[in-house]
Amino acid sequence: MKSIHEKGVRTILLLITVCLFLYGSAGHAWAADRLTKIAENVYAYVGTKKASPSNSFGANAGIIIGRDGIVVVDTLISAKEADRFIKDIRAVSDKPIKYVVNTHSHLDHTFGNSEFSKLGAVIISQEIDKKNMLANGEANLKKAAAYGLTDKDMEGTRLSYPSFTFSEKMEIDLGDQVIELIYPRPSHTGGSIMAYLPDKKVLFTGDILFTNYHPNIASGDVDSWLKVLDTVAAVDADKIIPGHGPVSGKKDILDMKDYLVAFDKKARELAAVSGDAQYIASEIKKALPARDELDFLIVSNVQQKYLKK
Repeated sequence: MKSIHEKGVRTILLLITVCLFLYGSAGHAWAADRLTKIAENVYAYVGTKKASPSNSFGANAGIIIGRDGIVVVDTLISAKEADRFIKDIRAVSDKPIKYVVNTHSHLDHTFGNSEFSKLGAVIISQEIDKKNMLANGEANLKKAAAYGLTDKDMEGTRLSYPSFTFSEKMEIDLGDQVIELIYPRPSHTGGSIMAYLPDKKVLFTGDILFTNYHPNIASGDVDSWLKVLDTVAAVDADKIIPGHGPVSGKKDILDMKDYLVAFDKKARELAAVSGDAQYIASEIKKALPARDELDFLIVSNVQQKYLKK
């Protein structure tokens, strides 16, 4: 999730409050309570339902286990969530956690970094998004309440930044497992990356792909993002772990492209004749394919990307 401009904070807080009330009235939010086996020595949280601030807005995270240790892909939204993640990792493997890969800079994927740093893990990101973390991290942590996060949710959370960055590609070798880190071009953020296991045909996309979730496009480059999704579709992967949502496939990439095209077209048309974010969002929602999670992001996207002055 990206830094919220001060003009939109009150509206976003109201929307989050309404969403949480609706989730609470329908039953407790459900977060993946264990790591799902994706392939041999590859596990991930996937398919969280009723996404909310307390379950990292449904962000996925995963691990890759090799002979020499473990690579973690994203660290969730807080120290509390990261500690839960570490306990689940230890239920699967006692090997050392050697590396953390941040697929991008947003808090729901990086604010758990500190708990892995304590274990000696080296944190890696693309160079652009390390700069984004440095620029926005402290401000986002200070106004965590603007994202619906309570003091209890964020207790013990400290910022920990990548100590190693790359520009286009790099490899992590765990002895018997190679992970390719790929930066295709700007998309969800300026430095969003993918983690690919060619031998297992497994791809972690981070928030380049959202499946059955409304995406956060506020800081995205839509034209470039569409080209990146073509790059994702060309990867030889049988199982795709999106940033949010269930294990995905090629059809989900096409659905994401259709969503971005439809959203961008409608938002530009409506923002040219109206400054009413709620009205624009309601009209956009009518034109979009149905998605079950995080629909409050529609109005947030409109405010931050299309009505931002």
